[in-house]
Amino acid sequence: MTRFFCFKAVTLLLLGVNLSGCASFNNQQDPLESINRTVFEFNEAIDDKVLEPVARGYKWVVPDPIEMVVGNFFSNLNDVVVTANSILQLNFSSALASSTRVLINTTFGMLGMIDIASDISMASDIDISKRNEDFGQTMGHYGIASGPYLVLPFLGPSSLRDAVGIGVDSFFADPVTTGVYLNSIDAAIRIPVGGARALDTRAQLLDVEKTLEEAALDKYEFIRDAYLQRRHSLVHNGNLPSSDEAE
Repeated sequence: MTRFFCFKAVTLLLLGVNLSGCASFNNQQDPLESINRTVFEFNEAIDDKVLEPVARGYKWVVPDPIEMVVGNFFSNLNDVVVTANSILQLNFSSALASSTRVLINTTFGMLGMIDIASDISMASDIDISKRNEDFGQTMGHYGIASGPYLVLPFLGPSSLRDAVGIGVDSFFADPVTTGVYLNSIDAAIRIPVGGARALDTRAQLLDVEKTLEEAALDKYEFIRDAYLQRRHSLVHNGNLPSSDEAE
């Protein structure tokens, strides 16, 4: 469960999408809506009964500085995925920035627990700020359509293209999950680490969840539309085609 409920994606949606102007997507992008809503309700029930209480306990027990250290560590691991996909997209400036982040934070930042690279980026003209790339975006970069919207059990909002992307990243690029399906010894280490990452991600979004509840008349529809808009923007690196900007 490398992206348990995709809560980190929902955070990006809330921060990156204009809540008041989030137009509903045509249902042609969600032909499986009835099934998706059933899976969505299942995910919500699991979150209400398991994930959210555990996350609140984690927030209560773990001091804020330790939470930040844990978040930085997992962010550093994600930069490996970003670097790999930047190379696949021939986006060498992003690949250089992300690989530099990994090098600096892993060596001088105590295996990524201290995000020195972001501090350097903010304090200088050197742009090694955090990027966002994955294999779903890589496929979109080369013209592969997103396909129908999907809500994945435990993993949350996705699309046919992004679901494939999650599998490819998990198997080949993500340091936490690469090889976990092949080596039982590695799995004994990687699975708990993946669980810790999911817990850390969920804990970071406890404060955001209230905003989501207040903003959405239909929570399912809001998350769907925001997810699809955000992913479309990420594929184009924020440089949307003129037709999309007009719309």
